[in-house]
Amino acid sequence: MARIIHQLSLNENCSPPLPGVVEALSGALDQVHLTLDALADGLAADLAGRLGLDAGRVVAGAGSGALLQQFLTAHAGAGTTVVHTWPSFEMYPLLIRNALAEPVAVTGPDDRQDLAAVAAAVTPDTSVVLLCNPNNPTGEVLDAARLRDLLDALPPHVLVLVDEAYREFAAPDAIADAVELHRTDDRVAVVRTFSKSHGLLGLRVGYLVGAAEVVAPVRRTTPFYRVPTIAQAAAVAALKAEPEMREQCERVAAERDRVRSGLLDLGFDVPPSGGNFLWLRLGARNREFVEHLAEDGIAVRALAGGSGVRVSTGIPEANDAVLRAAGRFAAGLAAARTTPASTDHR
Repeated sequence: MARIIHQLSLNENCSPPLPGVVEALSGALDQVHLTLDALADGLAADLAGRLGLDAGRVVAGAGSGALLQQFLTAHAGAGTTVVHTWPSFEMYPLLIRNALAEPVAVTGPDDRQDLAAVAAAVTPDTSVVLLCNPNNPTGEVLDAARLRDLLDALPPHVLVLVDEAYREFAAPDAIADAVELHRTDDRVAVVRTFSKSHGLLGLRVGYLVGAAEVVAPVRRTTPFYRVPTIAQAAAVAALKAEPEMREQCERVAAERDRVRSGLLDLGFDVPPSGGNFLWLRLGARNREFVEHLAEDGIAVRALAGGSGVRVSTGIPEANDAVLRAAGRFAAGLAAARTTPASTDHR
C-alpha cells in the first residue's frame, strides 16, 4: 500500500495553531510538576462567563469523548437504554455499553436523522437520547425547530445529550444551539470540544453544559478525567483567539464545500455537510473507493456497516488530490458501464 501523504480519515483540523496557543504551552511547561487547578475550575469559569451561565452548569473534561463516557456512566446504567441515531459516531455504542446500558440505534431514510422515530424508540427504560449535531459522519445539521419538536415528544425523565463537536463548521443560522435550548429546558445537556474548531486534538480538552443537578454527578468523576495543566493553558489562550478560530473554521468550511461541488460535478452522491468532512454514498463500491484513494496516498474512511465513506477536509493540496483521484475513479466506472459485454462464446 502506498505511503499516506494526505491523512483525511481522522477529521483533524489542519489549520495552524491559533495565536497565543504555542506561547501558552511553552509558558506552562515549567509548572507541569505542580497540581495547580486540578479540576480546571478556572477554565470552566471562563467558559461559563462567555456563555452567560452559572459556573455550576459547566464542567471541563479531557475531551468530549471522556465527557460523553462520564455523562453516560452517571445517567445511564444497567437496565436502561440510550437511544441514538445511526449512522453516527462509531463510538456511541461502545460508550453506552461501557456504562452498562443498552444502545438503541435508530436509522432514518437516506442516512438522515429521524427524530420522530427516535421519540418512538423511547421506553420507560430509556434514560438518555444521544444526538450528534452536526452528525458525524453524515454531516447533517439539525435546526432548533427539530430539536424542540423532539423535546416536546419526550417524557420528562429522559435527558437529551447533544454532541456538538463540529458545530463551529456549520452555518450559525442553520444549526440549533443546544446551549440556548438548555436555558429553557433542563433536560438538555451539551458536550463541546476544543479538538476540532480550536485545533487542540492532541491535548484533549472539552466541556459539558447542563443543569446543576445533571452536571453534579459528572463533576464527581473529574478527578479521574483531568485536563492537564498545559492543556488548560492552551484552551484559555484559544478562547482569546475566537475571531481567528471563526475565520479558520470558515476557511475549512469553504474548502469542504469546494470539494463537495467538485464531487457532485463528477456524479458522486454527497449530501450537504456542516462538519469538517464529507459523506460519500457509493453503495457496494465504498471499500473500492477507499482503496483507490489509498493508492494515491490518501487515507479516507469507510464507516462500519458499509453505508458510506467519510472524507475529512484537509489543506487545499490534499483536497485537490482527492478530486483528482475521485475523477479517475468516476472515469473508470463510466468506462466499465460503456464497455460492451463480450459475445465470443468459443
